[in-house]
Amino acid sequence: MTDDITHSLSAQDCLVGLMIAVSASDENIRTVELVKIETAVNNLPIFADYDIDRMHVIAQTVFDLFEQEDGLDALFGLIRENLPERLFETAYALACDVAAADGTLRDAELRLLEEIRHELNIDRLHAAAIERGARARHLKA
Repeated sequence: MTDDITHSLSAQDCLVGLMIAVSASDENIRTVELVKIETAVNNLPIFADYDIDRMHVIAQTVFDLFEQEDGLDALFGLIRENLPERLFETAYALACDVAAADGTLRDAELRLLEEIRHELNIDRLHAAAIERGARARHLKA
C-alpha cells in the first residue's frame, strides 16, 4: 500500500472499502457479498462517476490493512479523513446491505457493524432504521 493511494481516497473509495471490509470481516468473502458490492457500484447514484477499476486497488488496500495489527483503526482513520460526514449513514447502509446479503449475520460482521456505528457516530435510532431496512431487503421467501 502506497501513501499516494491512502491519501487520495475518494468518498466512493471509502464506501467501497467499508463494503469490502464487511465482506472480509469473517475471513470468507462470499460471492453474494461481492455481487452486492458490484451491484451497488454499478447502480447507485453516488457511484455514477466512479472508476470501477479502483475497486481492485481499494480491495487490496483493505486486505493489506487487515494484515496489520492496527489495520482496522487505520482503515477508520482513512475513512474519517476522506468520507464527508453527510455520507456516514450511506456508508453504514451499504455496510449493512453487504452483511445481510447472504441472509446470515455472523459475529465478525456484527462486531464490525457495531464498530462502524461507533466510528461514524451513527445515531442509535437511525442505525436501527438502516438495519431494519437491510433486513427487509434481504429476507428470503
